[in-house]
Amino acid sequence: MKLTIVDAIREALKSEMAKDETIIILGEDIGKNGGVFRATDELQHQFGDNRVIDTPLSEIGLVGSAIGMAANGLKPIVEIQFMGFIYNCFDQIISHAARLRTRTRGKLSCPLVIRVPYSGGIHAPEHHSESMEAIFTHTPGIKVVIPSTPTDAKGLLLSAIRDPDPVIFLEPKRIYRAIKEEVPDEAYETPLGKARVVTEGTEVTIIAWGAMVREAVMAANMHEGKIEVIDVRTLFPLDEDTIINSVKKTGRAIIVAEAPRTCGFAADIIACINDKAFSHIKAPVKRVTGFDTIFPLAKLEKLYLPDAKKIDMAIEKLIVY
Repeated sequence: MKLTIVDAIREALKSEMAKDETIIILGEDIGKNGGVFRATDELQHQFGDNRVIDTPLSEIGLVGSAIGMAANGLKPIVEIQFMGFIYNCFDQIISHAARLRTRTRGKLSCPLVIRVPYSGGIHAPEHHSESMEAIFTHTPGIKVVIPSTPTDAKGLLLSAIRDPDPVIFLEPKRIYRAIKEEVPDEAYETPLGKARVVTEGTEVTIIAWGAMVREAVMAANMHEGKIEVIDVRTLFPLDEDTIINSVKKTGRAIIVAEAPRTCGFAADIIACINDKAFSHIKAPVKRVTGFDTIFPLAKLEKLYLPDAKKIDMAIEKLIVY
């Protein structure tokens, strides 16, 4: 069955809810309206409003409620409409969801998934285009997952739902409907913590996630057979082995992320490469990222976002270094 990313997310939710009655979905406008991007369309009709719950406009309230549900045997899935709306939930996520297993010495876990459309590229207003994934990778006790294809969207979401601990599931809305591919009808898990080698190459490794994977592949296609593209899929836990093995082979690396540069997750990957592959590096590791500014409004989005052209420029500089 050919699906887009948003279709694949809906299929994962539908199939898992049909199998497990403890799964509850909570969010603003997710029931009758099917969510801002229609990821939960028709689910309330199928499973009822006691399992697909339209909540008040209170992100901190719905996340706090979901943590209580998770501690008492349910498997809540929360939808935050846009990443810029998640900030007032930090206390609940960082102080409670992430710490519940440790705080109770393993007596309780928090099988909570928080789905968040994130990143830019759709000409949205302020607070709708943030890419602040590094905040969550810096929080012990939370897994951070970002799919880049419909197949991975379904498999990673199923793995996240079945995980006994909290998962932040970031969905790159720019490519919600930009990619369509055959996705297996049956339920399957794409393991968390395992990166994907998208294209193989010999000269440069590009490491990316979310919508940036597509840009990396477009840049790689300009250099036949020379560029290896790694889709990290899971920022935390990070598959360091796949990244390091690739960099040892190519000797050059570029990390592509649309988040602001300072203290972004790209810097952590560079530290990992320096620690584990320093003697194999032929040139300094480069970053192609967003800028240290508030995400701009529509007219400046293309200037802000990394793209295949900017990545290609970095590739050329590395190859001739």
